[in-house]
Amino acid sequence: MLRLLALLLLLLAGCQRFHPQPLAADKSAAELEQRSLEDHGLQIFLQKNLNRQLPQWPIKTWDLEMLTWAGLYYHPDLAVARAQLAVAQGGELTAAQRPNPTLNVTPTYNVTTTVPSPWDPLGSLDVPIETAGKRRHRRAQAQHLSEAARFNIISVAWQVRSKVRTSLFDLIAAQRRAEVLQKQLGLQEEIVRRTEQELQAGAVGSAELLPLRITLAKARLDLADAARQQAEPRSGLAEAMGVPLRALAGLEFKYVSSQNTAPVELTSAEARKQALTSRTDILESLAQYAASQSALQLEIAKQYPDIHLQPGYEFDQGDSKWSLGLTVDLPILNQNQGPIAEAKARRQEAAAKFNALQAKVLAEIDRAVEILNVNQTNQASLRALSEAQARRHESVSAQFKAGAVDQLEVLNADLEAANAAALELDGQIKFEQAVGALEDAIQRPFPLPPSLFQSTELEKH
Repeated sequence: MLRLLALLLLLLAGCQRFHPQPLAADKSAAELEQRSLEDHGLQIFLQKNLNRQLPQWPIKTWDLEMLTWAGLYYHPDLAVARAQLAVAQGGELTAAQRPNPTLNVTPTYNVTTTVPSPWDPLGSLDVPIETAGKRRHRRAQAQHLSEAARFNIISVAWQVRSKVRTSLFDLIAAQRRAEVLQKQLGLQEEIVRRTEQELQAGAVGSAELLPLRITLAKARLDLADAARQQAEPRSGLAEAMGVPLRALAGLEFKYVSSQNTAPVELTSAEARKQALTSRTDILESLAQYAASQSALQLEIAKQYPDIHLQPGYEFDQGDSKWSLGLTVDLPILNQNQGPIAEAKARRQEAAAKFNALQAKVLAEIDRAVEILNVNQTNQASLRALSEAQARRHESVSAQFKAGAVDQLEVLNADLEAANAAALELDGQIKFEQAVGALEDAIQRPFPLPPSLFQSTELEKH
């Protein structure tokens, strides 16, 4: 008995203890407010994943690649995805566990006799033995769920990159629009000023000045709206990276254009096929389906009862009595048909979700390719228009030098060229947005290190 107690104490000593980790809203909010792109931990993270040193720190000019890695360092959605992976991995440990035996001790006291002893201790063990490979199927299901959680991390990382890219491009586009509008406004103001001078000289009538003033007022409103449009993507970029807006104050950003040419790796048939078979959300859905298969196998295996070995010992008035019991559930009233039916339905549901997702991906790719082709054609037309306006501007400038036209005609030609440049810019913006939409549909992979699946130093502290 003493040995048994010692064994129990030894087993209890190896048990884990609860360590509270209180969560305070004010402390969490303060940590979020303190996030910045000057953090030393972020510098180490960037150098590790960019495979280059960053001697000038903090960085003043950020590109898409650096902003993406900063988003992967800070964004809370990745912390959630990693926590979900940890839960799934904990499920693997649970699935691998074997059921513990049960010890039953029943001491009795006989009041009618004292020889050789009134005590009649009785003890037995219940040793469960799983049959039909239940543990194997349970482990397979847990492994598939962990695999799905790993693919979910990659999907979340892609979503972070997509949001960073979209916000960064919208910010650069808004800045470019503001520059073009500022140039248009300056030309419009100069045209109105010179027209007013001609009105005072009696060379033109007031009817010619009114539409010019209306156009000038509209140009000022457009420029004010462009300033507002710069604020929205800036705050969107901060949100996409998981940092407060003030962390972007004083920084400069750059975006590498696609040069008006659709990347071959995005429009090829091979890219389309790869997306339909290896997008991370598709692979995650396949892993979920595999888990439903294992769940069905487990429920089918539960038709076969587990065995319980029950060895026992009794000391009966000086006699040692040993016994060996065997307990088996009798599948008389049911053969686990209900859970099996549920598992089959869940497998069908997982298959239907996969087919629906693949159809959705196909539609996304078709739509993105079609929009890209249309925008590429429109961009060529707008470029031709801009080039034609540039040639006309050169012609008018040459005529001005020859004295054939006045300065107002040159300003009008400048304004037409600026308007054509604005149209071409809008075409470029739509084309880049179409390329981004196709990237999201294809999910062209970018390098993801194994560290993506591990908590960052920020999360550890």
